[in-house]
Amino acid sequence: MFIPFFETLRNNKVPVSLREYLTFLEGMRAGLATYDVDAFYYLARASMVKDERNLDKFDRAFAQAFEGLEAISFDQVLEAVDIPSDWLTKMAEKHLSDEERAEIEALGGFDKLMETLKKRLEEQKERHQGGSKWVGTAGTSPFGAYGYNPEGVRIGQKESRHQRAVKVWDKREFKNLDDSVELGTRNIKVALKRLRNWARDGAHEELDLDGTIRSTAEHGYLDVKVRPERRNAVKVLLFLDVGGSMDPHIKVVEELFSAARTEFKHLEYYYFHNCLYEGVWRDNRRRWTEQTPTWDVLHTYGSDYKCIFVGDASMSPYEVAMPGGANEHWNPEAGSVWLQRAREQWPDHLWINPLQERYWPYTQSVEMIREIFEDRMVPMTLEGIDRGMRELVR
Repeated sequence: MFIPFFETLRNNKVPVSLREYLTFLEGMRAGLATYDVDAFYYLARASMVKDERNLDKFDRAFAQAFEGLEAISFDQVLEAVDIPSDWLTKMAEKHLSDEERAEIEALGGFDKLMETLKKRLEEQKERHQGGSKWVGTAGTSPFGAYGYNPEGVRIGQKESRHQRAVKVWDKREFKNLDDSVELGTRNIKVALKRLRNWARDGAHEELDLDGTIRSTAEHGYLDVKVRPERRNAVKVLLFLDVGGSMDPHIKVVEELFSAARTEFKHLEYYYFHNCLYEGVWRDNRRRWTEQTPTWDVLHTYGSDYKCIFVGDASMSPYEVAMPGGANEHWNPEAGSVWLQRAREQWPDHLWINPLQERYWPYTQSVEMIREIFEDRMVPMTLEGIDRGMRELVR
């Protein structure tokens, strides 16, 4: 019965395998999600989603696969599910008032309650508004939207109004995990983890458990061994565009910078404006008085560094192609010359662009820099950063 659900996941680009689907079925067979919609949702998600970037896709597929369940007849539900009467009684005691329980008992017990519910569902043939009985809107019924009930099930309502619903069938929470969205610091760290080269250096401060066991067994007494902590040995040189058209992207660039400083022990960074020229700087407040010659940077950091430029590449084409084209000073050599020198010094290079990729063809300078970098330009999204890190470790 869950094959259409599996097919819907695949159609929505959720990379679920047959093995993961069988794991989900094993969980259902073991009774991990019996009579519990929330447990069913989390079991399906835990079994068939192995990458957090696909959580939102899974939510959309889940809603699509199980849309229209209200069309199932009452007789079908009773035939398919054997709900214990004592379970329903306990739930009624938990959620119903004394008056409501007395009213149910007056109907004649469980069988009468089921008969009444079935009759109500059969009688309601169209949309209902403003009442306390039907599934509808703007009333006090416990089922529906845009009304009020102390404990109801919200169906088909855009947003919460009273914060009293005990269940919201169509609620979806977005957590910035889709691989097409702009990044936060946490997601950037996840993407940067692909750029790793583990090495052990520095002081011997970490317990070497395997070495301790081996040495103790060999010598017959406790022989504690220690070793240097394992660290990411990748060296990264970061060039950050600041000012002008980069102002709308300040927040996401700050998050990228914060994540990079946490992830990479060997990180060096410099600022530039629009395009790389003969000078860069570390402190934007002293950019005119304490610049570092770009030649010094080229001669200081070896070719083993991974060089990453971060900028929207949006400027006048003259700033890239012509001497004197810079908008704030006279540049003796064109920006393209300096970019080419950087590419030659650091063969592992990349340009990360916070501008949405669909807008790149409309800006001439973006296409020019993209051509200089031989298409090594990626958008500042989770998918883009991930793709860029793969490119750097080739």
